[in-house]
Amino acid sequence: MLPFLAMGAAVYGMAVDNMQAVQRALLFYPDPQRPDPGRWGAADFELVGTRTEDGLDITGWYHPPAADDRPVVVLFHGNAGHVGHRVFKARELTAAGFGVFLAGYRGFGGNPGSPGETGFMRDAAAQIRWLGAKGIGTARLVLYGESLGTAVAVRIAHGLAGRATPVAAVVLETPFTSLADVAQHHYPLVPFRSIIVDRFDALRDVAQVGAPVLVLHGDRDDVVPQRLGRQLYDAAADPKEAVWIPGGHHNDLWSRGAGDAIVRFVTARTR
Repeated sequence: MLPFLAMGAAVYGMAVDNMQAVQRALLFYPDPQRPDPGRWGAADFELVGTRTEDGLDITGWYHPPAADDRPVVVLFHGNAGHVGHRVFKARELTAAGFGVFLAGYRGFGGNPGSPGETGFMRDAAAQIRWLGAKGIGTARLVLYGESLGTAVAVRIAHGLAGRATPVAAVVLETPFTSLADVAQHHYPLVPFRSIIVDRFDALRDVAQVGAPVLVLHGDRDDVVPQRLGRQLYDAAADPKEAVWIPGGHHNDLWSRGAGDAIVRFVTARTR
């Protein structure tokens, strides 16, 4: 019996080591091609190049607001594709008069570098600095995270909360507590809480974002279970709102009224 147990332990250990080595390949699914805004129905968006603190040039797409006093929504997308895949969301937001910045990530959409948590935060910070240089202060910023991007939005909002004026609002679509919790849900036998490299721990920061929070989550999400979104919502400070969408999956919330809910929330919080 003991030799078999030892063999089983060795095989398990090898599997865990392999999972640790390949976890970024399992997490990030970037489209490496640089998308053309015109081909994605966004010819009126400006291509914006920003330099990160570690010297990478990251491209995002920017559409100005309808008026100088209107908010700008910075959209941090999820772990797959590129910014072009989010134009349909941007269109509904620009139609409401909001500015939109589709934030690019390293390793996605023709940007240099490799995906990773630290790098994403640097990319986001560089793009926030660019907006600041354009005269768009934190009081007019709405940070909108989608799936993996929710952790980016929470971290950046937390970092800006110490300023005299925090961001106007934070929108979190299909959020989670931490990436380790999501991974543990999908791979319950792997000790992800101890081996994961990119932790994306939104639960740690969400209570100190210093701004109203909107959470949207479907009850049939099989990628990020809704219970993790509810835990994050419970940890957020007031004022906060939640839209729990019956029948909603991970990628279909905009077909179930999420866009309308976001426009109403942003409008109410930025008057």
